[in-house]
Amino acid sequence: MESDVQQGPTYPEVTVRLSGEDGNVHHLIGLVARALRQAGHREAASEFTRDALRSTSYDDVLQLIMRTVDTQ
Repeated sequence: MESDVQQGPTYPEVTVRLSGEDGNVHHLIGLVARALRQAGHREAASEFTRDALRSTSYDDVLQLIMRTVDTQ
């Protein structure tokens, strides 16, 4: 039986340092989108930003970040 649970982030080669950063949700969204664009994932950056801005809570955005990129 296959599991629907994703193992690790979609873009594990993209690392974003969150500790020590401004915790403002828009700042964090910008960090992740920028890192994705710099890694050549322009479409993913746009999709991530759209999904993050549609999120209903700070926790939802953090979970999306951790599903998308490697975080430190």
